[in-house]
Amino acid sequence: MPSRSELEEALRPLIEAPERAAILCDVDGTIAPIVEQAELAEVSERTSRLLEALGRRYAVVACVSGRGAGDVRKLVGVDSIDYAGSHGAEVLLAGAHESEWMPELEQHADRVRRFADELDGSDLSNLGVRLEDKGPIFAFHWRGASDENAARERVEQVAGAAEAEGLWTHWGRKVLEVRPPVAIDKGRAVRLLLEGREVTAALYAGDDRTDLDGFEALAGLAAESGLEAAVRVGVASDEGPPEIVAQADLAVEGVSGFIDVLAVLAGEP
Repeated sequence: MPSRSELEEALRPLIEAPERAAILCDVDGTIAPIVEQAELAEVSERTSRLLEALGRRYAVVACVSGRGAGDVRKLVGVDSIDYAGSHGAEVLLAGAHESEWMPELEQHADRVRRFADELDGSDLSNLGVRLEDKGPIFAFHWRGASDENAARERVEQVAGAAEAEGLWTHWGRKVLEVRPPVAIDKGRAVRLLLEGREVTAALYAGDDRTDLDGFEALAGLAAESGLEAAVRVGVASDEGPPEIVAQADLAVEGVSGFIDVLAVLAGEP
């Protein structure tokens, strides 16, 4: 893993001009350790302080998550930065009271809810599969189930049924999301958060397959617009896809490794 001097060199384009730099990061597995139940996740007090300090110094600081934007803000505990929730389906800007949803999602939200309601109380709960209501999106988690293989097999059946009804599915680390048939991903969130902002350098950090879309968006913006420097930070973990490190400009080990990145960006010794 990189030394302090190697981190400083990789992050130099952002550090030298923070007023024209953006820092975007995933939450679970990046600034909050992965836990068996999503509601038990925690962001450390130090991490919250670092994000708050970065928000005062850099042009854009944002957390991008599969969670709802309001839930992410509550988890992180910093009101003065931006949030993109449900993989970019909603954006909650600093200081705003309500997030803005993609209107296309709302048109199909009832279809997803009906599908999930029909499964509620079925054998899924007996297998240890937990349903998470994300508004227009429903997530099926099986982390911590007594038999994770059996739980995943059942969730694969759920995915097939959802797709047969014309809904879209998306797989993460021990979670399946059933979504409306509308294109949403963390790459869209990156583009929305940077749109109209005068930034010349940007960083995106993540640990899971969904974060590869954030990497791709950052690379695309560097090729298409005035983004002069794009730094993709891959947070390595035992469960994460190998591509997250292979496609990264900078790889760090786990949540603690990325907190070191935030500390360097904040100028902490």
